Amino acid sequence: MKDKKRTIGFSYAWNGIKHVIRTERNFRFHLMAAILVIIAGIVFHISHVEWSLVMIVIGLVLILEMINTAIEKLIDYLKPEINPAAKIIKDISAAAVLISAITAAAIGLIIFIPKIIIIL
Repeated sequence: MKDKKRTIGFSYAWNGIKHVIRTERNFRFHLMAAILVIIAGIVFHISHVEWSLVMIVIGLVLILEMINTAIEKLIDYLKPEINPAAKIIKDISAAAVLISAITAAAIGLIIFIPKIIIIL
């Protein structure tokens, strides 16, 4: 019985991932950026510590993008009409994604610029 509940729980999670990939352009953008960074990590042979940092920030950005999407959909459900408070909630949620993406980009630059300079 536990295995069936666990399987059902995972299927709900996969459904959520599939939905976000299909419907959210920003999530697809971040996912493509993550794939490119992973390829760059393989090409440049980044260290285990660098891989750890890269994977943490990739996860952070993708997770926050999904939370942002969930918050936006919840606000749209609860307040379908235009509402200043709903706008602020959505803006703050989007800002969290932006800050995580800037952080990820900064970490990426710190890791990859020295490796690119060596090649040049």
